[in-house]
Amino acid sequence: MTNLSSSILDAKTPPDVVISVQPRKPVTDPTLGITVNVTKTGTPKNRLVAVGDSITQGFQSGAIFNTQLSYPAIIAKELGWGEFRYPTYQGPEDGLPLNVERLAHDLEKKFGPTINPLEFVGAALFLRKYLDVNENYWERGEGSLFPIQQGINHNLAVYGWDVRNIISRNADICINILKNNPPKDDYLRLMVEYHNDRAAIRTLNSARDGNGVALSPVQAAAALADEGTPETEGIETLVVIIGSNNALGSILTFNVAWSDTGYDDMDINDKYTVWRPIHFKAELDQLVAEVKKIRARHVIFGTVPHITIVPFARGVDQKVKPGSRYFPYYTLPWIHDQDFDPNKHPYLTGQEARAIDSAIDQYNDYITDAVRQARTEGRDWYLFDAAGLLDRLASRRYLQDPEAKPEWWDEVGGAYPLPPELQALTPVPDSRFFLSGPNGRTQGGLFSLDGIHPTTIGYGIIAQELIKIMQLAGVKFYQQDGKTERPGEIRVNFQSLIAVDSLISRPPRNLINIMDIVGGLDKNFNILSNLLKRNY
Repeated sequence: MTNLSSSILDAKTPPDVVISVQPRKPVTDPTLGITVNVTKTGTPKNRLVAVGDSITQGFQSGAIFNTQLSYPAIIAKELGWGEFRYPTYQGPEDGLPLNVERLAHDLEKKFGPTINPLEFVGAALFLRKYLDVNENYWERGEGSLFPIQQGINHNLAVYGWDVRNIISRNADICINILKNNPPKDDYLRLMVEYHNDRAAIRTLNSARDGNGVALSPVQAAAALADEGTPETEGIETLVVIIGSNNALGSILTFNVAWSDTGYDDMDINDKYTVWRPIHFKAELDQLVAEVKKIRARHVIFGTVPHITIVPFARGVDQKVKPGSRYFPYYTLPWIHDQDFDPNKHPYLTGQEARAIDSAIDQYNDYITDAVRQARTEGRDWYLFDAAGLLDRLASRRYLQDPEAKPEWWDEVGGAYPLPPELQALTPVPDSRFFLSGPNGRTQGGLFSLDGIHPTTIGYGIIAQELIKIMQLAGVKFYQQDGKTERPGEIRVNFQSLIAVDSLISRPPRNLINIMDIVGGLDKNFNILSNLLKRNY
């Protein structure tokens, strides 16, 4: 680091962060070139179990609601396995904590495609009542009651959770937090308090041992694995994709707070927004040790995407220099270049963005090494390079600036090839912030309205890549009867996903810029930039 130019080095970066001049090359071989032979006796009872955060849970547009369209649920459908269990979050406004897409549609129904100045007061009152109904449902109404469920969920992901959470956090911890913090009917504070704990309880309340002791997601996966027989594992494929929330707080708050003492203490570590690589590795080592105890036939570990690529953190001004992959500043996506003022608006610098990406590169090297070591031990583990996938979809970083493409770009096949069904859409979906108007979608389509999480077709892409790995592992896919094997390459039904992806098939047509709606929510109600906080 000492030889790096000050133009790319942020002085506050810890010494264990190795600053990357070139982005990490994507891994295209999930086996890492190591052959493993496993005995496949019988069909495991639990064909798919997933552990992770918001990406695995199926979060979209500021809320968890379409859990039936999460990537694990999409895979389970392609498997022909109808027993896949997952939590649900129906409510009067569709989801927890706040479904921005539903809100955009309801504003359009109430006020039409535009809100003129004379309607401003009415719109403000509508929004207040809307938020009040949503808050009351989840804090004091039917949503505050937790459904009785038989059996541990197969989708064990919880949005906002990091590596430590999935190892140690459970439903009873969340229940006690709610008991100790009863809801307040605050006229001005209308967001659902402790929404993350409420969401987690719905995922994990049924995850208990024979004595009723609450289990963490990793412990719950182990319990499902114990449902096997001496000859057959309890889980066929276990997917573990975690780690984004060990860095995502930096762009949600536009504040880089590197982890320090207490990074592994769930009571205090929310003050950190980026985990130092040495701390991430310590957490990952514990996770890997626990996963190795789980009787899963195949394990797929995912890498951590570069969070500075998602459109929530928008690069403003010209890039640092021609061919650079970084902008001098990153701020909220609804702030235009000509309006940005570093003395007024929240931001990260290009140096900070590079340091965060470099730390994530190290996270991903550690994850890759863990998979490599497991395969060397004879375990049938695979690597899903989610970071490489997102890099190859990065519109503003690479696709609109050919000079910024890394040395390995052509070697890995260039830009990620979208499925033909998505390429046929107009405009072709890309990774920019979603925009739509009276004639429909005008840009974006791979990320939902929060600028962080995929749309349904985006989740379909993740599902497709994981299915490729599962087929490589020898997993069999069946028709919906669960008995008739499907031959050849299994392809996700993207036409079906397009039809059910409401942002693609029925985008909000408000003439008000969608980013202005989302920006107003964030400015006045602090919703999107606080997704990681368990209370606000």
